[in-house]
Amino acid sequence: MKGDRLAIGGRACQCAEKFLILIALILFVACLLLVSSRVKSKIATKTAPPPAANFNDALALLLTPETGDSRTDREISRLQQEIRDGRNLDLMLEQLGWAFVAKARESFDPGFYKLAELCALSIEKRNPQSQEAMLLRGHTLHNLHRFKESEALARRLIEGRGLGFDYGLLGDVLMEQGRLKEAIEAYQRMMNMKPDLHAYARAAHMRWLKGDLDGAIEVMQLAVSAASPLDAESAAWVNTRSASYQFQAGRIEEAEQQCAFALSFQSNYAPTLLLRGKMLLAQNLPGRAVDLLQSAAKLNPVPEYQWALADALHTVGGREDEASAIEAQLRHHGAASDPRTYAIFLATRHESPETALRLAKAESNSRNDVFTHDALAWALAAAGKFTEARNEMERALAEGTEDGRLFFHAAMITSQSGDNAEVRRWLDKANSLSHLLLPSERNELQNLAARCANQNLSFAAKAPTPFPAPEN
Repeated sequence: MKGDRLAIGGRACQCAEKFLILIALILFVACLLLVSSRVKSKIATKTAPPPAANFNDALALLLTPETGDSRTDREISRLQQEIRDGRNLDLMLEQLGWAFVAKARESFDPGFYKLAELCALSIEKRNPQSQEAMLLRGHTLHNLHRFKESEALARRLIEGRGLGFDYGLLGDVLMEQGRLKEAIEAYQRMMNMKPDLHAYARAAHMRWLKGDLDGAIEVMQLAVSAASPLDAESAAWVNTRSASYQFQAGRIEEAEQQCAFALSFQSNYAPTLLLRGKMLLAQNLPGRAVDLLQSAAKLNPVPEYQWALADALHTVGGREDEASAIEAQLRHHGAASDPRTYAIFLATRHESPETALRLAKAESNSRNDVFTHDALAWALAAAGKFTEARNEMERALAEGTEDGRLFFHAAMITSQSGDNAEVRRWLDKANSLSHLLLPSERNELQNLAARCANQNLSFAAKAPTPFPAPEN
């Protein structure tokens, strides 16, 4: 028994020694882990600033002083000062974001949409579930052509609260994706909740897209009646859209009157100047059109404006060097500023068909509306891919949109098919709206009509060939 106790006692001593060694090892490992975590923490601090630092960096950018003196510039400056003073930060950031949106629309500078998005992200850092920030960010994403991301936010807003502007945002992004039936449903919900300028303008555009010009004019007049100088840009926009509908209907006097109303809300409003310039071109007054189009293109130097100005300069005669300079600017910046219109320009001018097709295809990855299908069809035709072009053109025409450029492209594309009835159909439609076309487009349309007349619309069965260059 004693031997057993001694044996037990000896084992106990050995266990105690082992226990002490184990404790020492544990403490040693713990020290190593502590030192390692501190090193990692220091590295992380150097490589990734804490959220507060990121937030402060964003504020520093958002609070950069504005140098302009418009009403919107003054409002931006006021809101920036409120934020510096620390007053109701989330609300002031939201209002600042919408002021940046207004500035983007006035100045045609998309950089202000990025600032508006940064306002929304700054609010979300403080309040991740902010629905106000969600609407602001959804609107900026829509204007930056990030339609899928914007749609996701719009649906979250509708699920969470379902206000009129939420449905308006959803309708906007669905329209850009070519889902008009769903867009109309969203806009109707918006109209039911709050029938105002924004709802009327959207409803009018839907009617126009569906080929109901008279209905579009009628509803846009409701938007015009709801316009207020307190939102001068929106007032100028709806009056300009109303003028464009009147111009399409051939009512020049009414269109001029609506343009005058638009400019009374916002002088030198680029879309109005562009429309007035196109109206003068349609009346064969290129000299007067040039002055307006020069002002418009200076305010908004994107392909749609530069193309119209270049055409006016070519038409007036003796100003070819100026036209070439404008076209050089268009070619330099067009792919970045408006790839869809630039692709159409290239295809119309029979230049760089590969570039036109690449740009149109890239655009169709995010947009599937009527005009993106048209751009892709036109680029395919310029590249000699007429079967594909005709399929895309059918998609562009599927909603019944009445538009001179759509009909012009349809006539040119079908002229390669040998379907005489279809060529005559689209040629007649294009001629009825040829006043909406630019001079270079009208020239091509007239050349097509002359070729059809010479051939008596009898096309021999043969392989399609690329469009002939415009006749001199």
